[in-house]
Amino acid sequence: MPREAFEVITTVEGRAVLVGIDRPRTDGWLLEDDLSELGRLADTAGITVAATATQRLERPNPRTFIGAGKAAEVADLAKDLKATVVIFDDELTPSQQANLETLLPETRVIDRTQLILDIFALHAASHEGKLQVELARLEYVLPRLRGMWGHLEAERLGGGRGARFGAGESQLETDRRLTRRRIADVKRELKTVARARETQRAARARSGVFRVALVGYTNAGKSTLLNALTDAGVLVQDQLFATLDATTRRLDLPDGRAVTLTDTVGFINKLPHGLVEAFKSTLDEVREADLLLHVVDAAHPNAEAQVAAVRVVLQEIDAAERPQLLAYNKADLLPVEEQQRLQDAPGAVLISAAAHAGLDALLERIASVAAGADHVFSALVPYDRGDLIGVAHEQAHIISEEHTEHGTRVTLAAHPEVTARFEAFRENAPERSGTIDTDDDAEDDGRP
Repeated sequence: MPREAFEVITTVEGRAVLVGIDRPRTDGWLLEDDLSELGRLADTAGITVAATATQRLERPNPRTFIGAGKAAEVADLAKDLKATVVIFDDELTPSQQANLETLLPETRVIDRTQLILDIFALHAASHEGKLQVELARLEYVLPRLRGMWGHLEAERLGGGRGARFGAGESQLETDRRLTRRRIADVKRELKTVARARETQRAARARSGVFRVALVGYTNAGKSTLLNALTDAGVLVQDQLFATLDATTRRLDLPDGRAVTLTDTVGFINKLPHGLVEAFKSTLDEVREADLLLHVVDAAHPNAEAQVAAVRVVLQEIDAAERPQLLAYNKADLLPVEEQQRLQDAPGAVLISAAAHAGLDALLERIASVAAGADHVFSALVPYDRGDLIGVAHEQAHIISEEHTEHGTRVTLAAHPEVTARFEAFRENAPERSGTIDTDDDAEDDGRP
C-alpha cells in the first residue's frame, strides 16, 4: 500500500500551528470555537498546539486556502517554532494541499478531516471499526496520491533513460491501483460484517424489545450515561472520540419493561462525509432505533450549536424524524434560571450522568415513550401454547392475566412484532378496567 495512506499522528512530541479563515457563516460557530475544538482534536492526537494563524477571507483561496502572503507567514512561523505539522481547520483540496506542501517542504500539512481520520485510526478497537476507518482514510487519500517515491520504482524496474514512462508516473499509477484494490477489498469485508450486524438487529426487532440509541456531540457524556444506567463498563475519557464502537446493553425501566440502550460514535461539527459513509452500518443502529436519546453537554458554551451539528448528521443518515428526547447532561453546573429554561423545553430532561442525578426522571420519560409505542392486545391462549405465555412475560407488559376453561386470557402491551405472534388467538379485550379493545370494528370470528 502507498505509505502516505497509513501515516498516523502518534507522537506526543509533535508541535502544531493551527490555521483557519474568518469568513461569513450562519451556523452559529465562530472562528475561535472552531480553532478551540481543533486544538482539542490535536491534543487527542498527542499534538501540542504551538500557535494559531488566522486570516479574514470571504472564501478560501483556490490555490493555497489562505492567501499566498499569509501562507508564507505560516511557513516562517512553523520554522521558527520548530512545528512538525500545520493543521488547517477546513478540508483542503488535493491541489491546495500539494501547493502548501511545496511552501512547507519540511513540515507535514494536514487538514481537519485528516486529523479526525487519524484520531479514529488511533481509537478504533473492533475489527469492524478498524475497517470503517481504513475505508474512510483510503478514500480520502486516493485523490491526494502523488508520485513521491518514484526512485523506488526506478530501482525496482531499472527505469531510466529510454523507459516508456517516467518512474514517478509508474509508481503513482501503482499506488492508485493498489489503493483502489484495497478499497474494494475493505468494502467487501464490511458488507460481510454488516450482514452479521443486520442479523443481530433483525433478531432484536423480532424480539419486540424497544430500542434506544444514544446520540450526541463527541464528549457530551454518552458513555458516562450508558455506564450510569446499565453498569456497562465502557471506557470514559475526557477526550474527543474516546470510544468509536457501538455498545448495546439491556436497560430495565421502572414499569418492569426491558429495553436495549446502544451507545454510538459521537458527532462533531464538520464531520467528514467519508466517515459518515464508512460508518453506515454502525449508524444503522441510530436510524432503526425506536427512540433517540440525544445527550447534550448543557454546560458547554456552544451547546446549542453542537445540538444543531448533531441534527445535521442525523439528517444526513435519514434519522432526523426518529422520536427524540433531549438529555441535558451536566445540568448541575448551570445557574438555576438556565436550568429552569431548559426544563421547560419540550422533550427535555435535565441530568448529571457523573453525579447520577435526574436519572429516575429520565427513565420515566423513556418508559412513557416506550409505552406509547406499544400495541395493546388481548388473546385467549390455549394451555398447550405455554411458550406464548412465556413470550408475554419476557417481552411484553402484562395488563391482565386470567386462567379460564379454554386457556389463558391475557391482555398485554408490547411492540407489534411481539403481538403479531398472538394473532391466531386474538379476541376483543374484556370490558373491564385496565384493558383496551384494540379492534372495535372487528367481526366475531367464532373464537371463544
